[in-house]
Amino acid sequence: AVRPGMTLPGEAARQAATFDRMSDGRLLVNVVSGGTPLDLAGDGLNLGHDERYAQTEEFLQIYRGLMRGDTVDFEGKYLFSKGGKLLFPPVQQPYPPIYIGGSSAPGHALAATQCDVYLTWGEPPAAVAEKIADVRRRAAAVGRTVRFGIRLHVIVRETEDAAWDAANALIQHLSDDVIAQAQQKLQRESDSEGQRRMVALHGGRRDRLVVSPNLWAGVGLVRGGAGTALVGDPETVAERIREYQALGIDTVIASGYPHLEECYRVSELLFPALGGLRHGERGRAQLRGGPAYLAGGGSLSTDGHPVPAAKVPA
Repeated sequence: AVRPGMTLPGEAARQAATFDRMSDGRLLVNVVSGGTPLDLAGDGLNLGHDERYAQTEEFLQIYRGLMRGDTVDFEGKYLFSKGGKLLFPPVQQPYPPIYIGGSSAPGHALAATQCDVYLTWGEPPAAVAEKIADVRRRAAAVGRTVRFGIRLHVIVRETEDAAWDAANALIQHLSDDVIAQAQQKLQRESDSEGQRRMVALHGGRRDRLVVSPNLWAGVGLVRGGAGTALVGDPETVAERIREYQALGIDTVIASGYPHLEECYRVSELLFPALGGLRHGERGRAQLRGGPAYLAGGGSLSTDGHPVPAAKVPA
């Protein structure tokens, strides 16, 4: 992930090109404008919500120009470049795919003009469809097309009952006080529209965690960011993924708690149920042309903080 404002576009371009060359063209770049002013202030960033997106747009104008091999002269409100050049180009041309999330109007506008893949957290299909339609419309207005991805957790087991038992086990030791404190903190400290939408799915209530068929918001009781999981047996989870696919989603960025064990379960249980899954270029698993990735992981402790995943014995 790249944070505009913390990294200058020229430095980010050199880093990205280097990583892309080292990985033989496997790099993907997630550009994050930020959503927690208190944390951003600690890093020396003091821009408001909409200004952060404006800064990111300037960042990407410079960054994309450098990665294309242009000599970049740019002067904006937040950033500038005079005679900027990138000496060693990336493997992927014109540059590694750029991923951007954001649920607000400025976020959608930025994605429409600057990204290759727009990411949404795991909201119910109807809400995801609305986001896709808006970003697609904005992109078409400037002559662009954008791909779409979804970021969520996956809890897959041999049976539905076993999957729901595993989901409930993740939060069984979380007290109501811990949940209330976490929810207050998320609402108080974040100005992210995506985070607001995650909180609104369940309102901090245990009896509102199934927000759509097989879409469970329990993770979001104490975790900021991606707060939903697809829960079920392999065939059911695969069907839910296909429902998102039918809306235009071609990339799934998934995680689980604990990460290593859930990677094995997804590989052994879910992948066979996804009949359209195949290996694409450079070994990436693809769902109708879009890569499927696993990211992050850990388990939740009684205070809601992640605990490192245990290793599975050989």
